[in-house]
Amino acid sequence: MTTFANQFKNEVSRIARKEARIDSKQLKKTSAQNRSEISALKRRVLALEASVAHLLKQKPKPVETQPSDEKQSLRFRTGGFASLRKKLALTASEMGKLIGVSAQSVYHWEQGKSRPRTSQLPAIAKIRKLTKKQAHEALDS
Repeated sequence: MTTFANQFKNEVSRIARKEARIDSKQLKKTSAQNRSEISALKRRVLALEASVAHLLKQKPKPVETQPSDEKQSLRFRTGGFASLRKKLALTASEMGKLIGVSAQSVYHWEQGKSRPRTSQLPAIAKIRKLTKKQAHEALDS
């Protein structure tokens, strides 16, 4: 009886291994297909992101409806602002008083750490038109 039991046990385990092998083979095949699909999707996402970035670079910037004279007089450049202050021989606090801001704001604008608000640009444009003498007279009054 033990021989029959051993043979039966061996046969059952052989059949179980065979079934498990078939199931695992199918799972491996499905897993490989899923991995290849995922990599294909990743490549597609990268290609789409690249094309979006390319399109964003080509996107024309919206045109403002302001008149060109006003637009040019209200621009701000860091270097131009620093040279204006030096040309007028003003300290940062004096320049700040003329514009209506603190000396620290003037320093930050000159160093490029920040930019003036659009409401402050007209005051800067007025100072651009002043001479050295007019700027010092404006400070005295």
